[in-house]
Amino acid sequence: MENTQNLSEARLANAWAELHAHADRGHALESDAYRLAFADPEFLLRRETRGIRIQLEMLKPDLDQAEQGVEHTVVVFGSARFLSPELAQEALERAQASNDAQKLAVAQRHVRNAVHYENARLFARLVAGYSARRPLKDRLFICTGGGPGIMEAANRGAFELGAPTPGLNITLPHEQRANPYVTPSLSFKFHYFAIRKMHFMMRAKALVAFPGGFGTLDELFEVITLVQTQKAKPVPIILFGTNYWKRLINFEVLVEEGAVSPQDLDLLHYTDSPEEAWRFIQNFYQLPED
Repeated sequence: MENTQNLSEARLANAWAELHAHADRGHALESDAYRLAFADPEFLLRRETRGIRIQLEMLKPDLDQAEQGVEHTVVVFGSARFLSPELAQEALERAQASNDAQKLAVAQRHVRNAVHYENARLFARLVAGYSARRPLKDRLFICTGGGPGIMEAANRGAFELGAPTPGLNITLPHEQRANPYVTPSLSFKFHYFAIRKMHFMMRAKALVAFPGGFGTLDELFEVITLVQTQKAKPVPIILFGTNYWKRLINFEVLVEEGAVSPQDLDLLHYTDSPEEAWRFIQNFYQLPED
């Protein structure tokens, strides 16, 4: 006898097939009221059903990752605008040939920032290489926002070593697709930023923030706040690119003005080395070294 789960799945599949069969046979639906609620896009997109949509965005990625053994992640944030060294070099050569000073300045900046792309790729390779030698329950998976730039670099590093690597993408006004290195069965798209950020933290054992813009800052400060207020367990929070972060944010001002406690700054670790970033995570959790 079929188990209850299989029966339920069959009934849902049959209900969906019945809906499509109406259209295939040329029998237009007389009204939205006739549609099954879960198969009615207009109904699911109403303002009143927002809570249901939030629940679904919470549940789907959680179930899929659990089924594939993704329980512990190292989350890598950073700019979506940084190019790989290869593309940055190509852009520089085109700019040099154009004799356009503005294009040349932009291309030189791309080359400079491509160092961060390469460091993110190398860091991800270290994590993936370690995890490949561990039982599934002890593996750390590189997880990113699934987009281009630093996110692509980290997913790429894991991909190069054959490691599954999740990407938590977001719908934006301009077109954005998952980068080609995200594992297809672990490529998720979100509508709600809040639910996406919650998913980052649900499995995160470490956060590595590379130079980035408003989105990177939003994600970084959410994690810092959760750890500071003990809403989340302490995790390594690594700021990769010391010069960038210390020029961008003077955290000492917060201490000087009494806005945070001096020990709160101990939550942050600066580095410029993929090896040091990985070593810091290993030491934090006392992970065995091979």
